Amino acid sequence: MNTPPPALRIGALAPLTPPGWVEAGRHLLAGLELAAGEINTAGGVAGRPLELLVRDTAANPDKAAAAVRELAGLGVAALAGEYHSVVARSAAATADALGLPYLCSSAVLDALTDHPTPWVARLAPAQSYGWQIYADHLRKAGHTRIAVATQPSLYWASGTRILREHLTVVELDATTLTPVALCDELAAQGVTALLLLVGIPEPAAPIVQAVRSDPRLTGLLIGAPAGQPELPGSAELLGGIPFLRYLPEHLSPLGARVETALRERLGESPSFVAFEGYDTITVLADLLRSGGTDWAGVAVEGTRGAIRFTRTPGISVWQWAWPPVQVADRDPDHPETFRTLHTG
Repeated sequence: MNTPPPALRIGALAPLTPPGWVEAGRHLLAGLELAAGEINTAGGVAGRPLELLVRDTAANPDKAAAAVRELAGLGVAALAGEYHSVVARSAAATADALGLPYLCSSAVLDALTDHPTPWVARLAPAQSYGWQIYADHLRKAGHTRIAVATQPSLYWASGTRILREHLTVVELDATTLTPVALCDELAAQGVTALLLLVGIPEPAAPIVQAVRSDPRLTGLLIGAPAGQPELPGSAELLGGIPFLRYLPEHLSPLGARVETALRERLGESPSFVAFEGYDTITVLADLLRSGGTDWAGVAVEGTRGAIRFTRTPGISVWQWAWPPVQVADRDPDHPETFRTLHTG
């Protein structure tokens, strides 16, 4: 009797419980699982089925690092996933130290590792690339003096620095200012836009509610470059505000097929995060077929275009340069419909 080949294990990291952004984690995992299932149906990788070992990071960098060490001990061939940038940075550092291939699905922080590494690659665009596109959109729309509501975080601080390179930025600390006090500052500063560099739902939702109910701030643009309104639950809290979206304006036949399958799996419209999850497993399957170390040799057709990895100046990991980037919002009259405002 023939013994079936052993499964090829991939460790999957995602925020599946609070304080992680659970909605993003659910979409990411849906994409990872859909791609793994399709690959297994087609015969696996070199005849070996893929097995996802899923670990919840809960947006905790220490928990992510511990999960990477555990998964390495379980013999995974590679790591996939994660949404939160600071958590992905912890996972990447641990994977690099262990010599374990890690494909980061969604986190955009430029400094994903402190030094160049052969072990880590990323699908999502670097923050400096995407947020510059967002700044370009604001500037072209006449918003050159803006405010940002921030919380202490390496990710938010990095985003603020990028915006300052292109715009005049007034920084408001959302941890010390109440929503009402923040509105007072906005009225006094003469800004034309407010960007939310804060967590969802708190304090973002109360800030939006306060700004929209303040007659002094009628016409003030509210934006979210981090992309929160892409997810249905966050869109309900924030409404139709411009955000960064990592999808082409029109999906390819592959993308359209995957969109249908993801919609059935999720019970709602899939976000770009779900497509990132699907593309992650597609890439890792190709990498593992060739031995699991040659990112430069990867060449696959993803849901959002042809994927190859390069060494990009200023980026310490192997990078897909670049995924499609849009500034988009949701049509207030038809929230299921996205409107493209600017393309990178």
